[in-house]
Amino acid sequence: MMSMAKNKLLATEPAPSGEALLGGKPAGASKERRVSVWKDVLAGIVSNKAALASAIFILLLAAIALVTKFFPQVLPYDPYAQNLSESLLGPSAQHWFGTDIQGRDIFCRVLVGTQITLTVGLAAVAISLFAGVLLGSVAGYKGGKWDTVIMRVMDMMLSIPSILLAIAIMAALGPGIEKAVVAIGLVAIPEYARIVRSEILSIKENDYVAAARVIGDSNAKIVFKHVLPNVLPSIIVRATLGISTAILDAAALGFLGLGVQPPAAEWGDMLGRGRNELFRAPWLMIFPGLAITLTVLAFNLLGDGIRDGLDPKARKR
Repeated sequence: MMSMAKNKLLATEPAPSGEALLGGKPAGASKERRVSVWKDVLAGIVSNKAALASAIFILLLAAIALVTKFFPQVLPYDPYAQNLSESLLGPSAQHWFGTDIQGRDIFCRVLVGTQITLTVGLAAVAISLFAGVLLGSVAGYKGGKWDTVIMRVMDMMLSIPSILLAIAIMAALGPGIEKAVVAIGLVAIPEYARIVRSEILSIKENDYVAAARVIGDSNAKIVFKHVLPNVLPSIIVRATLGISTAILDAAALGFLGLGVQPPAAEWGDMLGRGRNELFRAPWLMIFPGLAITLTVLAFNLLGDGIRDGLDPKARKR
C-alpha cells in the first residue's frame, strides 16, 4: 500500500525526490535553511552594537585562552610560581592586579583562568545540548509513553535548583574540573529538552512532515532533515545564553571548592580563596569577580543580539 500511494502521488507531479510533496521545497531546502539561519545570526550581531562589542570581547577572551595555553612564555610572570616575599602586594606598575597570599601575580592568573572558564562553558553546553536535543526530539516526535517518561524525568530535575543539583552530583563524583563539566552539563539538559520538544510538537504537524512519511522517509531522517533545521534558531539562542549560565555555575562550584583544584587558576576558585582577605586585600576578589561579570554579560548580550537577528519582527523594525 505504501508503495502504491507513493507511486500515485509521484505520478501526479513531476517534481523529483518528492519535491512537491514536501511543500515545494527543493532537495537542498534544509541546507539553505541552515545557511539562512547563520546569516540571520551574523546580521543580528552586526546590527546590534552591544552584541557586536560582546562578540569582539568573547573573541578576545578566546585569543587570550589560546595564547596562554600554547605560548605561556608571553606572560610577564609564572601564574603558578609562589613568591612569599611579594605576598598580598596591591596593584602597581609591576603587578597590575596585585598578588595573592602566595605571591602569585593576579593579572596572569586571571588571564590563564580564561582557559578553564571558556572550556567549562563550551563543554558543559555541548553535553546538555546533545542530550537535550536527543531527548526532546524523541519525546516530541514519538509522543506517547516516550514523551511521558522523558518529560517526567525532566520535570523532576527542574524541580531542584540547578546549582543544588550540581553540588549533589559533585558530592557523588568528587571534586575536579572534568566532573564539574559533567555536573553542569547534566543539570541543564531539561531546558534544552523542553525547548526542542515544544518546537517539534508544532512542527511535526506540518504538511511537509506528513509528506515525508508518505514517501517513506525514516523517522530519524524526518527529524534531522526536516524538523531540527526549523528548531535551530531556538537552539542557537538558548545555547549562547546557556554558556553564561554554565560559567556562573562553574564559578559557584569553584567558590565552594568543588571545581578546579589547586594550583590551577579559575576565577571562582580565586574568589573563594580571596574572601578571607576581603578587607585587607580586596583586589583578590575584585578582579576575578570583574572577569566573571564581564564574561557572563558578554554572552548574555550576544545571545540577545542573536535572538533579535532570528526574530522576524525584530528584523522589520
